[in-house]
Amino acid sequence: MLILASCKKLDIAPPNMLQDPDIFSSAGGVQSYMAALYIAMPIEDFKYNASAGYNQFSFIDNINAFSGENMNKNVGGEVSGANGWYADGYKVIRNATYFIQTMPKYASLSTTAQTNSWIGEAYFIRAFTYFELVKRYGGVPIVKTVQNYPQQSLDELQVPRNSEQEVYDYIAADLDMAYSLLGTSSENRGRANKYTAAALKSRAMLFAGSIAKYNIRNTTDPATGKRVQGIPTTEAVRYYKACYAAAVQVQQGGYMLYRANVSSPAAKATNYYNLFFDVTQANKEALFTREYSLNNSNHSYQIFANPLQQQGPQGYSSYICPTEDYVELFDGLDKNPDGSLKVTDANGRYILYPNRYAPFKNAEPRLLGTVIVPGATFRGQEIDVLRGIYTGPITNGIPQFPLTSFTPYNNNSNVVPNNSNAGTPLVNNVMINGVLTNGVRSGGLSGVFGSRNGGTTSGFHVRKYSDETLTTAQLVPQMSVNPWLEIRYAEVLLNRAEADHELNTAGQNDVSYLQDAFTCINDIRDRAGATLLASPGDLSNINIVRNERRKELAFENKLFWDIKRWRTADTEINQRIWLVLNPFLVAANGQYFFDRRQYEGNQRFTFNPAWYYDLLPAAEITKNPKLYQNQIN
Repeated sequence: MLILASCKKLDIAPPNMLQDPDIFSSAGGVQSYMAALYIAMPIEDFKYNASAGYNQFSFIDNINAFSGENMNKNVGGEVSGANGWYADGYKVIRNATYFIQTMPKYASLSTTAQTNSWIGEAYFIRAFTYFELVKRYGGVPIVKTVQNYPQQSLDELQVPRNSEQEVYDYIAADLDMAYSLLGTSSENRGRANKYTAAALKSRAMLFAGSIAKYNIRNTTDPATGKRVQGIPTTEAVRYYKACYAAAVQVQQGGYMLYRANVSSPAAKATNYYNLFFDVTQANKEALFTREYSLNNSNHSYQIFANPLQQQGPQGYSSYICPTEDYVELFDGLDKNPDGSLKVTDANGRYILYPNRYAPFKNAEPRLLGTVIVPGATFRGQEIDVLRGIYTGPITNGIPQFPLTSFTPYNNNSNVVPNNSNAGTPLVNNVMINGVLTNGVRSGGLSGVFGSRNGGTTSGFHVRKYSDETLTTAQLVPQMSVNPWLEIRYAEVLLNRAEADHELNTAGQNDVSYLQDAFTCINDIRDRAGATLLASPGDLSNINIVRNERRKELAFENKLFWDIKRWRTADTEINQRIWLVLNPFLVAANGQYFFDRRQYEGNQRFTFNPAWYYDLLPAAEITKNPKLYQNQIN
């Protein structure tokens, strides 16, 4: 039971296949039931697929590609992210509710603390599932007791939608109950305790506060008069204060950021990277994890994140490629006044570097713990990324390629680009470490491979969650077992800082909210190796807090939902083409330059404001005509 994922086959279906005494009269029966609940939880982990839903084979179609964190050669176009998940959520809710109703009848067979803890876990799981529903659809039916067919009439089973506010308040009440019942530590790894419940509450209440403040889409079910889309703006402060209070509760549980006693930038980058693999008790940042094992529940993240030069025996590589947009959020890079990476000098000539890693050598350690930049070392190899080799003259510098074209390299007589279907072209007479060398790959070993689609599409690879201890032979489908950190303390601090800022903006002064936000953000930036803020006054704009969140939580399936709750997705994404950074090797002197432009695949992303709420599945409305459909115009 230490790894709940190993119990995937124990899909207890109460009460028709087993009788209640078989389940609730022994610790083993309860543990099996609990394992089934945890396995069924709708966690957006390595096996979550934006279009297909939970527990899928791959991480290819992931929602990170919709928020600008990464590029994916297979993903583009509309970014509603809807996959029709609904009915399975109510199965989890039903089983959790059944446990909450039934377990007290068998309370005499275990200690009060044990019984309470188990019931508290069921409240946590039910709240988690309702949150996954409400953030997609707005108000959904709140079913407080187990429905039974045919004992109940069809009219009783067909429940209309509650208001969006009622659902969030119900989630808060469930999590308060979970907090009161759960112990201060989890029974096993991967299970909830009282501080896990508080952390989830901070997440859900921040979401509710954002909907109350920023939502512009308000829809009322004409049959019930309930606002199923939208929350009154007057409720924003209440929800932000609930978020703040829950985050303070987590801090009181002794949770803290994962920190090694290191000071060098390289060690700070390694510390940040290690955070996502450490499932020992020493990791006080991990509040709620999902673990995997080879025998039962595993995933395939490693093969999709992997650089081409380290491709496994069955193929796959470079499906998760951080964008230049994301990389430019970080400190320590040489930038233009508009925040873009500086790749040309004042005369419009490319800046030349002695190696590919040089532009990133002073980058914020958190970036280098998250992203494999060109020329970085991973699994003991230099990651060899090129878009092409420049063979032209260099006496007067190399002029910037025209920005009006997606692929200005293909018909340029001074460039051998990496476009071949059969493989990367080989170039002779290239200066490498002072020696003229023949047979140099124009795309390196992991570079952009044009229509071959084997290498990175952006110039970067993701390091976060990529296990550098694996051998090439281990990089095959369904062989990844590294854990997923669903809730960690850094997110709680960011929730708290955002609520702080919103409350300060709203004129609330019962707490020194801006000072508290300053403390939270600097705690995160210190661990990250970033430049610390000088004073609370540096938090002059909510986007400073939001950008800290973007940097910290990238590739964790959180930011897509952030831009939806901020109601900025339509302006941030509409007709957006993410940026790439293409490295080039200069044949004449062995130096490098970088070309920054929109992705040559011309993947345009679009987001309609109507997509802030998903449509309810048509099959559910057929089964329950009392469900009022979300409107798409």
